[in-house]
Amino acid sequence: MIALRNYFGTIFYALYTVAVGMKITWGRLFKPAVTIQYPDQKMKMPERARNRLYVNIDDCIGCDQCSMACPVDCITIETIKAPADVDLGVTSTGNKKRLYVPKFDIDIAKCCYCGLCVPPCPTECIVMTDVYEFSEFNRRDLIYNFSAMTPDQIVEARARAKKAEEETAAKKAAAAATAAQAKAAAAVNPVPTTPPATTSSMPKPEPPKPD
Repeated sequence: MIALRNYFGTIFYALYTVAVGMKITWGRLFKPAVTIQYPDQKMKMPERARNRLYVNIDDCIGCDQCSMACPVDCITIETIKAPADVDLGVTSTGNKKRLYVPKFDIDIAKCCYCGLCVPPCPTECIVMTDVYEFSEFNRRDLIYNFSAMTPDQIVEARARAKKAEEETAAKKAAAAATAAQAKAAAAVNPVPTTPPATTSSMPKPEPPKPD
């Protein structure tokens, strides 16, 4: 009797487990798929997603604040001071540009996508995009160069800056030499000073006349 009970119990348990599994299968069979066929289909990224960085170099003033904020030092910026007579224009936010930016590189392989470089930018030229597909076979291709200056323009800008520095140094040296000459001339030919009047040389007040 016990053997017969075990026999039919095993059959019932097998049918029960199959029924439970088929219940889940039939329940999901007519529901739409959750997964997408990547890369033919792509999910829309959230509005504040932090992915690949982009720099609008036309609005960059070379302040270096984004580089200083980066915790992994993946941003490298080099600047050249423009002479006073050179107008580099203004940014879209109205900031005057006073520095050439011959180098603005971002090593995206080092980037930790923290977003700390974005808020300090006074011209809002560096932003995080929703682009997340940028794999490369060569690691050097993950270093993005955002500077718009050509090698010839960089050489010309450095020459202008050097010339302006030399002219400024020459003016300072000439002013210092003139001041030194004036000081030396004053030491050789001192300006005579009039001694203060003494009490004895001052006229005494006259006594009042009788009425």
